[in-house]
Amino acid sequence: MNDFDFMKKMSEEDAYLFKRCIRKMLDATFIVADKDEKLYDFISSESNQYDVNTYLAAIGYKVVVEDRMKVAMLQQSDEDVETVGLKRINLYRFDPKQIKLLMVLWLLFLERMGYEEPVYITVGDIMDKCKIYQINLKPAEFKDTYRIFKKFSLIDYSDDISTEEGRVRLYPSLQFCMDIGQLKQVMAEYVPDGDDSEMEQDEYLESEDTDE
Repeated sequence: MNDFDFMKKMSEEDAYLFKRCIRKMLDATFIVADKDEKLYDFISSESNQYDVNTYLAAIGYKVVVEDRMKVAMLQQSDEDVETVGLKRINLYRFDPKQIKLLMVLWLLFLERMGYEEPVYITVGDIMDKCKIYQINLKPAEFKDTYRIFKKFSLIDYSDDISTEEGRVRLYPSLQFCMDIGQLKQVMAEYVPDGDDSEMEQDEYLESEDTDE
């Protein structure tokens, strides 16, 4: 029996959503309910999630759904994590400046999570937090980094992103980009009493350059 026979039994709409979910996960790593409610509802269904994982298993990936935060994320299959040649395949690596800005956005999200929903901040809020940690990025670097974070469904923003009044929406997917240990490692550069360990420069998200 073909492992993918379940695809032949899907309705036309389910087949369409199945394909969109697969492409979205490979392209953006995350599916966030606040941004793509229909896709999240589809992939969060236990039966659909099983089918998606059956399909992705062939290329060494799986989808994990965080129900509380309503985020679905692409991860490498457990059995392939230590496989030589596969461990770092198809990974997007943030450069050091992007990692610093990611830290700022994560901290802002953690500060406001629970107080307001959805979580919105302004470009001015980001600039103020960057000043605290002495993070200096040029306007073009900010703009490029915002664009990359938006691609990965970490944030969203309006057309006035170039002004301090511009609003930025922070998605809960920010919480799954770096673990606590990695965050401490990054923050150690900026906290006077922290340790002197070097910041990792290979922070990444799993992604393929697949067009929807």
